[in-house]
Amino acid sequence: MKELRKLKITELNRMDADDFKKSDKLPLVVVLDNVRSLHNIGSVFRTADAFRVECIYLCGITATPPHPEMHKTALGAEYTVDWKHVDNTLDAVNNLKEEGYIVYSIEQAQGSIMLNDLQLDPEKKYAVVMGNEVKGVEQAVINNSDGCIEIPQYGTKHSLNVSVTTGIVIWDLFNKLRAGF
Repeated sequence: MKELRKLKITELNRMDADDFKKSDKLPLVVVLDNVRSLHNIGSVFRTADAFRVECIYLCGITATPPHPEMHKTALGAEYTVDWKHVDNTLDAVNNLKEEGYIVYSIEQAQGSIMLNDLQLDPEKKYAVVMGNEVKGVEQAVINNSDGCIEIPQYGTKHSLNVSVTTGIVIWDLFNKLRAGF
């Protein structure tokens, strides 16, 4: 059996923060719609760093860096990933659409597209709206989105944690859009 050895941090050849800021980014914006948990927000930052997401929009009550509780899960990604605060999620969605982004809400909705069936054009820019831990994405935001994406689920629960959902969605979209990586 082949011996496996855990790599040391010095063997991972990770880019530093300056190189990250200069690097090409995935044409993807993550919009957090009134996400209340600092740990969820931090986790989204860390995942966005891992896959070089273009930007995170922190909307409504979603907290902004710096914050020690957010840092516990972000581990510094809140300093590498670009972010902006927008008071109203609907305004953020409308602005992104005006800038040429195709906006999908991640929500269980009538007519939603299953994530595994989603087809993307690597030449276009996308934004995904992640909803509040209890209420999900606001209906007005869904109404102004270009569509909804749903993650297929096969167990007894009908929802996933917002940071887990974001990780799954970013990974899937990264695989569909990563032509430049």
